[in-house]
Amino acid sequence: MLRHPDIDPVAVQLGPLAIHWYGLMYLAGFAAAWYIGKMRCRQPWSPLREDQLEDLIFYGALGVILGGRFGYVVFYNFEQFLADPLWLFRIWEGGMAFHGGFLGVVLAIAIYAKRIDVSIYALWDFIAPLVPIGLGLGRIGNFIGQELWGRPTDSAIGMVFPRDPSQLPRHPSQLYQFALEGVLLFLIVFLYTRKQRPRLAPGALFVLCYGIFRFVVEFFREPDGHIGFDALGWVTRGQLLSLPMIAVGLGVLIYAYRRDRVQG
Repeated sequence: MLRHPDIDPVAVQLGPLAIHWYGLMYLAGFAAAWYIGKMRCRQPWSPLREDQLEDLIFYGALGVILGGRFGYVVFYNFEQFLADPLWLFRIWEGGMAFHGGFLGVVLAIAIYAKRIDVSIYALWDFIAPLVPIGLGLGRIGNFIGQELWGRPTDSAIGMVFPRDPSQLPRHPSQLYQFALEGVLLFLIVFLYTRKQRPRLAPGALFVLCYGIFRFVVEFFREPDGHIGFDALGWVTRGQLLSLPMIAVGLGVLIYAYRRDRVQG
């Protein structure tokens, strides 16, 4: 049995200002996206110039934060929002959702693509390998903050979280998500996009793989206490939201290659 290191979630305290590790993970994720984006801008098929990258990261950051918050409220805590609408704006109380952030980024990228007169599909393919590192770092932030821990387990990798009232050994599911949604997803999409691929394929591959990884890791992650299981006594909200990603990602990936074969 392992024990969580009980790291202070506040990385830096400057008087009344508390800077949390979770926020620093977000900043590191955006910095990583900028660095990888710089490399991708030098590819001959890049839809962006290097001087446009900073604006892309800014739009993406807005999509992540606003979409993530709206997604958490709508997908996971809509009843609380109805009871207290101003809670939507109290971001410091916590509450972000990937699926909402994903939709927020799609909308932000569409707006930016129209602004610079670039195909949204080309821009989506461009950002696909920029996203996973930020996802992985966000899960490290969840781990440090002792959020979103896993289900109880008797295995040797079971971990006791000091803030868990039950004090049961649990799967450190945040680290599983870091490994799958962060490291492995990055390697798959980054290596896949080292050469030019059919239009829509890189973005579709990201969506497909994320949906699969999230669906799998939900078997080890503790369902939200106020939601529990949504269907069949074992299907979680995260799995229900991931199924459309798997279907759309697979469908678009097949379409991209078939279209490329016809046009080629």
